[in-house]
Amino acid sequence: MKLKSFSIFLVIGALFINSCSVSQKPKYGKSTGKYQNLEFDMNLVQEPIIPNNEVKITDFGAVNGGEVLCTKAFADAIAALTKKGGGKVIVPAGVWLTGPIILKSNIEIFASAGALIRFSTNKDLYPIIETSFEGLNTWRCISPIYGKNLENVALTGTGVWDGSGGAWRAVKKSKLTANEWKKLVASGGVLDETKENWYPSEQFKLGGNGADQNVRFDLHTKEEFLAIRDFLRPVMVSIQNSKNVMFDGPVFQNSPAWCLHPLMVENLIVRNITVRNPWYSQNGDGIDVESCKNVIVENSSFDVGDDAICIKSGKDKDGRDRGVPCENLIIRNNIVYHGHGGVTVGSEMSSGVKNMHVSNCTFMGTDVGLRFKSTRGRGGVVENIFIKDIWMTDIPSHAISFNLYYGGKSIEETLAEGGGPTNTKLMPVTEETPQFKNIKIKNVVINGATQAVFLQGLPEMNLENIELSDLQINADKGFTIVDANGVNIHNVKMVSKDPTAFDIFNAKNVTLRNIEFNSTSAEAVKINGSVSEKIELISNSKMDFKKQTKLGNSVPKVAVKF
Repeated sequence: MKLKSFSIFLVIGALFINSCSVSQKPKYGKSTGKYQNLEFDMNLVQEPIIPNNEVKITDFGAVNGGEVLCTKAFADAIAALTKKGGGKVIVPAGVWLTGPIILKSNIEIFASAGALIRFSTNKDLYPIIETSFEGLNTWRCISPIYGKNLENVALTGTGVWDGSGGAWRAVKKSKLTANEWKKLVASGGVLDETKENWYPSEQFKLGGNGADQNVRFDLHTKEEFLAIRDFLRPVMVSIQNSKNVMFDGPVFQNSPAWCLHPLMVENLIVRNITVRNPWYSQNGDGIDVESCKNVIVENSSFDVGDDAICIKSGKDKDGRDRGVPCENLIIRNNIVYHGHGGVTVGSEMSSGVKNMHVSNCTFMGTDVGLRFKSTRGRGGVVENIFIKDIWMTDIPSHAISFNLYYGGKSIEETLAEGGGPTNTKLMPVTEETPQFKNIKIKNVVINGATQAVFLQGLPEMNLENIELSDLQINADKGFTIVDANGVNIHNVKMVSKDPTAFDIFNAKNVTLRNIEFNSTSAEAVKINGSVSEKIELISNSKMDFKKQTKLGNSVPKVAVKF
Protein backbone atom coordinates (compact mmCIF):
# COMPACT_ATOMS: atom_id res chain seq x y z
CA MET A 1 0.00 0.00 0.00
CA LYS A 2 2.80 2.32 0.88
CA LEU A 3 4.64 1.45 -2.38
CA LYS A 4 1.50 2.11 -4.43
CA SER A 5 0.96 5.47 -2.72
CA PHE A 6 4.59 6.39 -3.31
CA SER A 7 4.29 5.46 -7.01
CA ILE A 8 1.17 7.60 -7.37
CA PHE A 9 3.07 10.44 -5.68
CA LEU A 10 5.94 10.08 -8.18
CA VAL A 11 3.54 10.10 -11.14
CA ILE A 12 1.70 13.16 -9.86
CA GLY A 13 5.01 14.87 -9.13
CA ALA A 14 6.35 14.11 -12.60
CA LEU A 15 3.18 15.39 -14.22
CA PHE A 16 3.41 18.55 -12.14
CA ILE A 17 7.06 19.14 -13.10
CA ASN A 18 6.33 18.45 -16.76
CA SER A 19 3.34 20.75 -16.65
CA CYS A 20 5.47 23.50 -15.16
CA SER A 21 8.16 23.04 -17.81
CA VAL A 22 5.65 23.24 -20.65
CA SER A 23 3.75 26.23 -19.33
CA GLN A 24 6.78 28.07 -18.06
CA LYS A 25 6.76 31.24 -20.11
CA PRO A 26 8.55 33.31 -21.06
CA LYS A 27 11.08 30.70 -22.18
CA TYR A 28 13.97 32.92 -21.14
CA GLY A 29 14.05 35.18 -18.15
CA LYS A 30 16.06 36.83 -15.43
CA SER A 31 19.19 35.34 -13.96
CA THR A 32 20.00 36.24 -10.39
CA GLY A 33 23.12 35.80 -8.32
CA LYS A 34 26.79 36.03 -9.18
CA TYR A 35 29.34 33.92 -11.00
CA GLN A 36 31.38 31.85 -8.57
CA ASN A 37 35.15 31.41 -8.57
CA LEU A 38 35.63 34.42 -10.83
CA GLU A 39 38.54 36.82 -10.41
CA PHE A 40 36.20 39.82 -10.27
CA ASP A 41 32.65 40.54 -9.10
CA MET A 42 30.07 39.89 -11.83
CA ASN A 43 26.35 39.24 -11.75
CA LEU A 44 24.88 36.39 -13.79
CA VAL A 45 24.06 37.66 -17.27
CA GLN A 46 20.34 38.29 -17.64
CA GLU A 47 18.66 36.37 -20.45
CA PRO A 48 16.10 37.99 -22.74
CA ILE A 49 12.43 37.72 -21.82
CA ILE A 50 10.41 36.48 -24.80
CA PRO A 51 6.57 36.33 -24.54
CA ASN A 52 4.70 33.11 -25.30
CA ASN A 53 3.59 33.92 -28.85
CA GLU A 54 4.71 32.14 -32.03
CA VAL A 55 4.31 32.65 -35.76
CA LYS A 56 5.94 31.16 -38.84
CA ILE A 57 7.25 33.26 -41.71
CA THR A 58 5.16 31.05 -44.02
CA ASP A 59 2.06 32.46 -42.31
CA PHE A 60 3.00 35.79 -43.92
CA GLY A 61 3.76 34.64 -47.45
CA ALA A 62 7.35 33.44 -47.25
CA VAL A 63 8.17 31.09 -50.15
CA ASN A 64 10.67 28.27 -49.79
CA GLY A 65 13.34 27.68 -52.42
CA GLY A 66 15.64 30.70 -52.25
CA GLU A 67 14.21 32.39 -55.36
CA VAL A 68 11.45 34.59 -53.93
CA LEU A 69 12.38 37.51 -51.70
CA CYS A 70 10.91 37.03 -48.21
CA THR A 71 11.85 40.40 -46.71
CA LYS A 72 8.21 41.45 -46.28
CA ALA A 73 7.28 38.12 -44.68
CA PHE A 74 9.98 38.57 -42.03
CA ALA A 75 8.92 42.18 -41.41
CA ASP A 76 5.21 41.30 -41.20
CA ALA A 77 5.87 38.40 -38.83
CA ILE A 78 7.90 40.64 -36.53
CA ALA A 79 5.25 43.38 -36.72
CA ALA A 80 2.43 40.94 -35.87
CA LEU A 81 4.26 39.70 -32.80
CA THR A 82 5.23 43.21 -31.75
CA LYS A 83 1.52 44.12 -31.61
CA LYS A 84 1.10 41.27 -29.13
CA GLY A 85 4.06 42.37 -27.03
CA GLY A 86 6.60 40.11 -28.73
CA GLY A 87 7.26 36.42 -29.31
CA LYS A 88 9.03 33.88 -31.50
CA VAL A 89 9.36 34.03 -35.30
CA ILE A 90 9.91 30.51 -36.59
CA VAL A 91 11.87 29.95 -39.79
CA PRO A 92 11.01 26.42 -40.97
CA ALA A 93 13.41 24.07 -42.74
CA GLY A 94 14.11 25.24 -46.28
CA VAL A 95 15.99 27.92 -48.19
CA TRP A 96 14.78 31.45 -47.62
CA LEU A 97 16.00 34.53 -49.53
CA THR A 98 15.63 37.89 -47.85
CA GLY A 99 16.83 41.46 -47.64
CA PRO A 100 17.68 43.17 -44.34
CA ILE A 101 15.77 42.03 -41.24
CA ILE A 102 15.04 44.81 -38.75
CA LEU A 103 14.77 43.45 -35.22
CA LYS A 104 12.34 44.71 -32.60
CA SER A 105 12.22 44.38 -28.84
CA ASN A 106 10.91 41.16 -27.28
CA ILE A 107 11.51 39.18 -30.48
CA GLU A 108 13.19 35.80 -30.91
CA ILE A 109 13.95 34.48 -34.39
CA PHE A 110 14.23 30.70 -34.35
CA ALA A 111 16.03 29.12 -37.30
CA SER A 112 14.82 25.53 -37.40
CA ALA A 113 17.11 22.61 -38.18
CA GLY A 114 17.46 22.54 -41.95
CA ALA A 115 16.71 26.24 -42.37
CA LEU A 116 19.09 28.29 -44.53
CA ILE A 117 18.44 32.04 -44.57
CA ARG A 118 20.42 33.69 -47.35
CA PHE A 119 20.67 37.44 -47.68
CA SER A 120 20.17 38.95 -51.11
CA THR A 121 23.17 40.19 -53.08
CA ASN A 122 21.09 43.09 -54.43
CA LYS A 123 22.79 46.04 -52.76
CA ASP A 124 19.85 48.31 -53.56
CA LEU A 125 18.11 46.60 -50.64
CA TYR A 126 20.71 47.89 -48.17
CA PRO A 127 20.43 51.67 -47.63
CA ILE A 128 23.34 53.46 -46.01
CA ILE A 129 22.93 54.61 -42.43
CA GLU A 130 24.97 56.46 -39.84
CA THR A 131 26.62 53.84 -37.69
CA SER A 132 29.93 52.71 -36.21
CA PHE A 133 32.45 50.61 -38.12
CA GLU A 134 35.90 49.64 -36.90
CA GLY A 135 35.30 51.85 -33.88
CA LEU A 136 34.61 55.02 -35.87
CA ASN A 137 31.46 57.02 -36.52
CA THR A 138 30.75 56.77 -40.23
CA TRP A 139 28.25 55.69 -42.89
CA ARG A 140 27.82 52.06 -43.94
CA CYS A 141 25.19 49.93 -45.64
CA ILE A 142 22.63 48.66 -43.16
CA SER A 143 23.41 45.22 -41.80
CA PRO A 144 21.51 42.15 -43.02
CA ILE A 145 20.34 41.71 -39.41
CA TYR A 146 19.99 45.06 -37.66
CA GLY A 147 18.56 46.40 -34.43
CA LYS A 148 19.05 49.48 -32.27
CA ASN A 149 17.72 50.63 -28.90
CA LEU A 150 16.16 47.25 -28.17
CA GLU A 151 15.47 45.06 -25.17
CA ASN A 152 15.07 41.28 -25.14
CA VAL A 153 16.26 39.94 -28.50
CA ALA A 154 17.32 36.38 -29.36
CA LEU A 155 18.55 34.51 -32.43
CA THR A 156 18.16 30.79 -31.71
CA GLY A 157 17.74 27.38 -33.33
CA THR A 158 20.25 25.33 -35.29
CA GLY A 159 19.68 26.72 -38.78
CA VAL A 160 22.13 28.71 -40.90
CA TRP A 161 22.32 32.46 -41.54
CA ASP A 162 24.35 33.26 -44.67
CA GLY A 163 25.43 36.84 -45.39
CA SER A 164 26.35 36.29 -49.08
CA GLY A 165 29.62 38.03 -48.31
CA GLY A 166 31.27 37.04 -51.60
CA ALA A 167 29.22 39.73 -53.34
CA TRP A 168 30.69 42.40 -51.06
CA ARG A 169 34.34 41.60 -50.39
CA ALA A 170 37.52 42.30 -52.31
CA VAL A 171 39.89 39.35 -52.74
CA LYS A 172 43.67 39.14 -53.10
CA LYS A 173 45.03 36.83 -55.78
CA SER A 174 47.65 35.53 -53.38
CA LYS A 175 44.97 34.02 -51.19
CA LEU A 176 43.40 31.78 -53.84
CA THR A 177 44.57 28.88 -55.94
CA ALA A 178 45.04 29.48 -59.65
CA ASN A 179 41.72 27.80 -60.48
CA GLU A 180 39.86 29.67 -57.75
CA TRP A 181 41.28 32.97 -58.99
CA LYS A 182 40.36 32.18 -62.60
CA LYS A 183 36.81 31.33 -61.61
CA LEU A 184 36.46 34.49 -59.51
CA VAL A 185 37.69 36.79 -62.28
CA ALA A 186 35.33 35.10 -64.77
CA SER A 187 32.38 35.75 -62.47
CA GLY A 188 32.56 39.53 -63.04
CA GLY A 189 33.93 42.41 -61.03
CA VAL A 190 37.08 44.35 -61.84
CA LEU A 191 40.83 44.03 -61.26
CA ASP A 192 43.26 46.72 -60.20
CA GLU A 193 46.19 47.80 -62.33
CA THR A 194 48.48 45.12 -60.89
CA LYS A 195 45.95 42.36 -61.66
CA GLU A 196 46.59 41.13 -58.12
CA ASN A 197 43.39 42.39 -56.47
CA TRP A 198 39.76 41.70 -57.42
CA TYR A 199 36.87 44.02 -56.59
CA PRO A 200 33.14 43.27 -56.81
CA SER A 201 32.55 46.45 -58.84
CA GLU A 202 34.16 49.60 -60.17
CA GLN A 203 32.35 51.55 -57.46
CA PHE A 204 33.95 49.37 -54.78
CA LYS A 205 37.37 49.95 -56.31
CA LEU A 206 36.72 53.71 -56.39
CA GLY A 207 35.62 53.65 -52.77
CA GLY A 208 38.82 51.97 -51.68
CA ASN A 209 40.97 54.78 -53.05
CA GLY A 210 42.04 56.91 -50.12
CA ALA A 211 40.48 54.63 -47.50
CA ASP A 212 42.23 54.14 -44.17
CA GLN A 213 41.48 50.59 -43.06
CA ASN A 214 38.08 50.57 -44.78
CA VAL A 215 37.00 54.04 -43.66
CA ARG A 216 37.01 57.19 -45.82
CA PHE A 217 37.92 60.15 -43.63
CA ASP A 218 37.73 62.58 -46.55
CA LEU A 219 33.97 62.09 -47.05
CA HIS A 220 31.41 63.82 -44.86
CA THR A 221 27.93 63.94 -46.39
CA LYS A 222 25.48 61.16 -47.09
CA GLU A 223 25.62 62.01 -50.78
CA GLU A 224 29.39 61.56 -50.86
CA PHE A 225 29.08 58.14 -49.25
CA LEU A 226 26.25 57.12 -51.58
CA ALA A 227 28.63 57.53 -54.50
CA ILE A 228 30.71 54.61 -53.11
CA ARG A 229 27.91 52.50 -51.62
CA ASP A 230 29.33 49.20 -52.90
CA PHE A 231 32.44 49.81 -50.83
CA LEU A 232 30.46 50.31 -47.61
CA ARG A 233 30.03 46.64 -46.84
CA PRO A 234 28.19 46.03 -43.57
CA VAL A 235 28.78 43.74 -40.64
CA MET A 236 26.34 40.84 -40.90
CA VAL A 237 24.61 41.19 -37.52
CA SER A 238 24.55 44.60 -35.85
CA ILE A 239 22.72 45.07 -32.55
CA GLN A 240 23.40 48.42 -30.94
CA ASN A 241 22.64 50.17 -27.66
CA SER A 242 20.45 47.35 -26.41
CA LYS A 243 19.84 45.11 -23.39
CA ASN A 244 19.39 41.38 -22.94
CA VAL A 245 20.60 39.98 -26.25
CA MET A 246 21.24 36.30 -26.93
CA PHE A 247 22.70 34.20 -29.74
CA ASP A 248 22.11 30.51 -29.01
CA GLY A 249 22.54 27.69 -31.48
CA PRO A 250 22.67 28.88 -35.12
CA VAL A 251 25.44 28.91 -37.70
CA PHE A 252 26.45 32.40 -38.88
CA GLN A 253 28.56 32.42 -42.02
CA ASN A 254 29.87 34.28 -45.05
CA SER A 255 29.53 37.82 -43.72
CA PRO A 256 30.27 40.92 -45.85
CA ALA A 257 32.61 42.27 -43.15
CA TRP A 258 32.58 41.32 -39.44
CA CYS A 259 30.08 38.58 -38.71
CA LEU A 260 28.55 39.44 -35.29
CA HIS A 261 28.87 42.95 -33.89
CA PRO A 262 27.10 43.65 -30.60
CA LEU A 263 27.77 47.33 -29.84
CA MET A 264 26.98 48.88 -26.47
CA VAL A 265 24.92 45.90 -25.35
CA GLU A 266 24.28 45.20 -21.68
CA ASN A 267 23.70 41.54 -20.86
CA LEU A 268 24.97 39.62 -23.88
CA ILE A 269 24.86 35.82 -24.10
CA VAL A 270 26.62 34.00 -26.96
CA ARG A 271 26.57 30.22 -26.72
CA ASN A 272 26.47 27.07 -28.82
CA ILE A 273 26.99 28.94 -32.08
CA THR A 274 29.21 28.28 -35.09
CA VAL A 275 30.77 31.16 -37.00
CA ARG A 276 32.28 30.42 -40.42
CA ASN A 277 33.91 32.74 -42.93
CA PRO A 278 36.31 31.97 -45.79
CA TRP A 279 39.86 32.11 -44.47
CA TYR A 280 40.71 34.75 -47.08
CA SER A 281 37.79 37.04 -46.23
CA GLN A 282 39.12 40.50 -45.47
CA ASN A 283 37.80 41.81 -42.14
CA GLY A 284 35.97 38.52 -41.76
CA ASP A 285 35.98 38.65 -37.95
CA GLY A 286 33.92 36.13 -36.02
CA ILE A 287 32.46 38.24 -33.21
CA ASP A 288 33.44 41.76 -32.18
CA VAL A 289 32.12 42.56 -28.72
CA GLU A 290 32.36 46.35 -28.52
CA SER A 291 31.67 48.55 -25.51
CA CYS A 292 29.46 45.86 -23.97
CA LYS A 293 28.82 45.09 -20.29
CA ASN A 294 28.10 41.70 -18.71
CA VAL A 295 29.01 39.28 -21.49
CA ILE A 296 29.41 35.53 -21.76
CA VAL A 297 30.75 33.79 -24.88
CA GLU A 298 30.85 30.03 -24.45
CA ASN A 299 30.66 26.60 -26.05
CA SER A 300 31.08 27.96 -29.58
CA SER A 301 33.39 27.45 -32.55
CA PHE A 302 34.96 29.92 -34.97
CA ASP A 303 36.67 29.43 -38.33
CA VAL A 304 37.09 32.85 -39.89
CA GLY A 305 39.17 35.22 -42.02
CA ASP A 306 40.27 37.67 -39.31
CA ASP A 307 40.17 37.85 -35.51
CA ALA A 308 37.81 35.22 -34.11
CA ILE A 309 36.68 36.47 -30.68
CA CYS A 310 37.55 40.14 -30.49
CA ILE A 311 36.99 42.65 -27.69
CA LYS A 312 36.81 46.34 -28.62
CA SER A 313 35.61 49.71 -27.31
CA GLY A 314 35.94 52.28 -30.09
CA LYS A 315 38.81 53.86 -31.97
CA ASP A 316 40.82 57.00 -31.24
CA LYS A 317 38.82 60.17 -30.52
CA ASP A 318 35.47 58.66 -31.51
CA GLY A 319 36.05 55.85 -29.04
CA ARG A 320 37.29 58.12 -26.27
CA ASP A 321 34.34 60.45 -26.76
CA ARG A 322 31.97 57.48 -26.50
CA GLY A 323 33.49 56.64 -23.13
CA VAL A 324 31.85 53.20 -22.85
CA PRO A 325 34.32 50.46 -21.89
CA CYS A 326 33.95 46.76 -22.56
CA GLU A 327 33.66 45.21 -19.10
CA ASN A 328 32.71 42.08 -17.23
CA LEU A 329 33.34 39.37 -19.81
CA ILE A 330 33.53 35.60 -19.57
CA ILE A 331 34.93 33.73 -22.58
CA ARG A 332 35.12 29.97 -22.04
CA ASN A 333 34.93 26.56 -23.67
CA ASN A 334 35.43 27.78 -27.24
CA ILE A 335 37.33 26.38 -30.22
CA VAL A 336 39.01 28.55 -32.84
CA TYR A 337 40.33 27.12 -36.08
CA HIS A 338 41.61 29.64 -38.62
CA GLY A 339 41.69 33.29 -37.57
CA HIS A 340 44.12 36.15 -37.15
CA GLY A 341 43.65 35.83 -33.39
CA GLY A 342 41.96 33.29 -31.14
CA VAL A 343 40.95 35.78 -28.46
CA THR A 344 41.93 39.36 -29.27
CA VAL A 345 41.75 42.66 -27.40
CA GLY A 346 41.98 45.72 -29.64
CA SER A 347 43.21 47.36 -31.61
CA GLU A 348 40.15 49.58 -31.15
CA MET A 349 40.11 49.82 -27.35
CA SER A 350 39.94 53.58 -26.81
CA SER A 351 37.16 53.43 -24.18
CA GLY A 352 38.99 50.70 -22.29
CA VAL A 353 38.55 47.00 -21.54
CA LYS A 354 38.39 45.65 -17.99
CA ASN A 355 37.42 42.56 -16.04
CA MET A 356 37.78 39.75 -18.56
CA HIS A 357 38.02 36.02 -17.83
CA VAL A 358 39.12 33.55 -20.53
CA SER A 359 39.39 29.81 -19.92
CA ASN A 360 39.24 26.37 -21.52
CA CYS A 361 39.76 27.51 -25.11
CA THR A 362 41.53 25.69 -27.92
CA PHE A 363 43.22 27.45 -30.85
CA MET A 364 44.26 25.35 -33.83
CA GLY A 365 46.23 27.12 -36.53
CA THR A 366 45.16 30.65 -35.65
CA ASP A 367 47.71 33.25 -36.81
CA VAL A 368 48.01 34.36 -33.17
CA GLY A 369 46.61 32.69 -30.09
CA LEU A 370 46.09 35.34 -27.42
CA ARG A 371 46.41 38.71 -29.09
CA PHE A 372 46.58 42.18 -27.53
CA LYS A 373 47.05 45.05 -29.95
CA SER A 374 46.91 48.82 -30.01
CA THR A 375 48.94 51.81 -31.16
CA ARG A 376 49.67 55.40 -30.30
CA GLY A 377 46.59 57.54 -30.84
CA ARG A 378 44.11 55.09 -29.31
CA GLY A 379 44.25 55.97 -25.64
CA GLY A 380 42.23 53.75 -23.32
CA VAL A 381 43.21 51.28 -20.61
CA VAL A 382 43.09 47.48 -20.78
CA GLU A 383 43.26 46.00 -17.29
CA ASN A 384 42.27 43.12 -15.04
CA ILE A 385 42.51 40.35 -17.64
CA PHE A 386 42.63 36.75 -16.38
CA ILE A 387 43.38 33.89 -18.77
CA LYS A 388 43.91 30.22 -17.96
CA ASP A 389 43.70 26.72 -19.41
CA ILE A 390 44.47 27.50 -23.06
CA TRP A 391 45.59 24.90 -25.59
CA MET A 392 47.28 25.94 -28.84
CA THR A 393 48.64 24.02 -31.81
CA ASP A 394 50.38 25.09 -35.03
CA ILE A 395 50.39 28.86 -34.50
CA PRO A 396 52.06 30.54 -37.54
CA SER A 397 53.30 33.58 -35.59
CA HIS A 398 53.04 34.52 -31.89
CA ALA A 399 51.17 32.26 -29.50
CA ILE A 400 50.87 35.10 -26.98
CA SER A 401 51.30 38.59 -28.42
CA PHE A 402 51.24 42.12 -27.04
CA ASN A 403 51.89 44.58 -29.87
CA LEU A 404 51.55 48.29 -29.16
CA TYR A 405 52.68 49.22 -32.68
CA TYR A 406 49.74 47.68 -34.51
CA GLY A 407 49.47 48.88 -38.09
CA GLY A 408 46.41 47.15 -39.46
CA LYS A 409 47.94 43.88 -40.66
CA SER A 410 48.00 40.43 -39.15
CA ILE A 411 51.25 39.46 -37.46
CA GLU A 412 51.73 36.69 -40.01
CA GLU A 413 51.54 39.28 -42.81
CA THR A 414 53.96 41.56 -40.94
CA LEU A 415 56.46 38.75 -40.41
CA ALA A 416 56.17 37.71 -44.08
CA GLU A 417 57.14 41.25 -45.04
CA GLY A 418 60.27 41.11 -42.92
CA GLY A 419 58.88 42.16 -39.57
CA GLY A 420 57.47 45.44 -38.37
CA PRO A 421 59.77 48.36 -37.61
CA THR A 422 59.11 49.93 -34.24
CA ASN A 423 59.75 53.44 -33.08
CA THR A 424 61.50 53.24 -29.72
CA LYS A 425 61.59 57.02 -29.37
CA LEU A 426 60.07 58.20 -26.11
CA MET A 427 56.86 60.15 -26.75
CA PRO A 428 54.81 62.35 -24.38
CA VAL A 429 52.05 60.57 -22.45
CA THR A 430 48.65 62.01 -23.41
CA GLU A 431 45.03 60.86 -23.59
CA GLU A 432 46.06 59.17 -26.84
CA THR A 433 48.49 56.81 -25.10
CA PRO A 434 47.14 53.26 -24.73
CA GLN A 435 47.85 51.32 -21.55
CA PHE A 436 47.80 47.56 -20.83
CA LYS A 437 48.21 46.42 -17.23
CA ASN A 438 47.32 43.80 -14.62
CA ILE A 439 47.12 40.76 -16.89
CA LYS A 440 47.56 37.17 -15.72
CA ILE A 441 47.95 34.21 -18.07
CA LYS A 442 48.46 30.70 -16.69
CA ASN A 443 48.32 27.04 -17.62
CA VAL A 444 48.92 27.34 -21.35
CA VAL A 445 50.13 24.63 -23.72
CA ILE A 446 51.78 25.87 -26.93
CA ASN A 447 52.43 22.95 -29.24
CA GLY A 448 54.00 24.61 -32.27
CA ALA A 449 54.44 28.34 -32.91
CA THR A 450 56.89 30.63 -34.67
CA GLN A 451 57.30 32.42 -31.35
CA ALA A 452 55.90 31.56 -27.95
CA VAL A 453 55.57 34.97 -26.29
CA PHE A 454 56.03 38.50 -27.62
CA LEU A 455 55.58 41.33 -25.09
CA GLN A 456 56.10 44.83 -26.44
CA GLY A 457 54.88 47.98 -24.76
CA LEU A 458 55.72 51.60 -25.48
CA PRO A 459 58.76 53.42 -24.08
CA GLU A 460 56.47 56.06 -22.56
CA MET A 461 53.84 53.54 -21.38
CA ASN A 462 55.26 50.14 -20.59
CA LEU A 463 53.21 47.01 -20.34
CA GLU A 464 52.63 46.78 -16.61
CA ASN A 465 52.13 43.88 -14.20
CA ILE A 466 52.11 40.94 -16.60
CA GLU A 467 52.23 37.48 -15.03
CA LEU A 468 52.81 34.33 -17.09
CA SER A 469 52.90 30.99 -15.33
CA ASP A 470 52.64 27.25 -15.89
CA LEU A 471 53.51 27.31 -19.58
CA GLN A 472 54.44 24.26 -21.65
CA ILE A 473 56.07 25.44 -24.88
CA ASN A 474 57.32 23.94 -28.11
CA ALA A 475 58.13 26.79 -30.52
CA ASP A 476 60.76 28.08 -32.92
CA LYS A 477 61.48 31.09 -30.70
CA GLY A 478 60.93 31.74 -27.02
CA PHE A 479 60.26 35.07 -25.28
CA THR A 480 60.74 38.68 -26.39
CA ILE A 481 60.16 41.33 -23.70
CA VAL A 482 60.41 45.00 -24.71
CA ASP A 483 59.37 48.09 -22.74
CA ALA A 484 57.63 46.23 -19.94
CA ASN A 485 57.49 46.89 -16.21
CA GLY A 486 56.58 44.22 -13.71
CA VAL A 487 56.85 40.95 -15.65
CA ASN A 488 56.69 37.80 -13.56
CA ILE A 489 57.34 34.56 -15.47
CA HIS A 490 57.47 31.28 -13.59
CA ASN A 491 56.95 27.55 -14.00
CA VAL A 492 57.89 27.34 -17.68
CA LYS A 493 59.10 24.31 -19.63
CA MET A 494 60.24 25.28 -23.11
CA VAL A 495 61.73 23.59 -26.13
CA SER A 496 62.73 26.04 -28.87
CA LYS A 497 64.93 26.08 -31.96
CA ASP A 498 66.40 29.53 -31.35
CA PRO A 499 69.39 29.43 -28.98
CA THR A 500 68.10 32.64 -27.35
CA ALA A 501 65.26 31.66 -25.04
CA PHE A 502 64.68 35.15 -23.58
CA ASP A 503 65.42 38.42 -25.38
CA ILE A 504 64.86 41.35 -23.00
CA PHE A 505 65.14 45.03 -23.90
CA ASN A 506 64.47 48.05 -21.65
CA ALA A 507 62.47 46.05 -19.12
CA LYS A 508 62.07 46.70 -15.41
CA ASN A 509 61.06 44.60 -12.42
CA VAL A 510 61.28 41.31 -14.28
CA THR A 511 61.43 37.97 -12.46
CA LEU A 512 62.19 34.63 -14.12
CA ARG A 513 61.69 31.71 -11.74
CA ASN A 514 61.50 27.95 -12.13
CA ILE A 515 62.34 28.11 -15.83
CA GLU A 516 63.54 25.19 -17.95
CA PHE A 517 64.65 25.43 -21.58
CA ASN A 518 66.66 23.28 -23.95
CA SER A 519 69.16 25.93 -25.10
CA THR A 520 72.73 25.42 -23.95
CA SER A 521 73.92 28.73 -25.38
CA ALA A 522 75.87 31.22 -23.28
CA GLU A 523 73.42 33.77 -24.71
CA ALA A 524 70.23 31.89 -23.90
CA VAL A 525 69.15 35.04 -22.06
CA LYS A 526 70.03 38.37 -23.69
CA ILE A 527 69.43 41.62 -21.83
CA ASN A 528 69.87 45.01 -23.50
CA GLY A 529 68.72 48.58 -23.04
CA SER A 530 69.99 51.40 -20.85
CA VAL A 531 66.77 51.65 -18.82
CA SER A 532 66.67 47.97 -17.90
CA GLU A 533 66.59 47.56 -14.13
CA LYS A 534 65.62 45.21 -11.30
CA ILE A 535 65.76 42.03 -13.34
CA GLU A 536 65.89 38.95 -11.14
CA LEU A 537 66.94 35.60 -12.63
CA ILE A 538 66.45 32.73 -10.21
CA SER A 539 68.39 29.61 -11.14
CA ASN A 540 67.38 26.07 -10.25
CA SER A 541 68.93 22.61 -10.16
CA LYS A 542 68.48 22.13 -13.91
CA MET A 543 69.89 25.40 -15.20
CA ASP A 544 72.14 28.25 -14.10
CA PHE A 545 71.20 31.70 -15.37
CA LYS A 546 74.68 33.05 -14.60
CA LYS A 547 76.23 30.78 -17.20
CA GLN A 548 73.64 31.48 -19.89
CA THR A 549 73.01 35.22 -19.70
CA LYS A 550 74.59 37.92 -21.88
CA LEU A 551 74.30 41.57 -20.80
CA GLY A 552 74.57 44.35 -23.38
CA ASN A 553 77.06 47.14 -22.88
CA SER A 554 74.35 49.69 -22.13
CA VAL A 555 72.77 47.67 -19.32
CA PRO A 556 73.64 49.07 -15.86
CA LYS A 557 75.75 46.64 -13.87
CA VAL A 558 73.28 46.63 -10.97
CA ALA A 559 70.29 46.00 -13.23
CA VAL A 560 70.44 42.21 -13.05
CA LYS A 561 70.41 40.06 -9.93
CA PHE A 562 71.16 36.34 -10.11
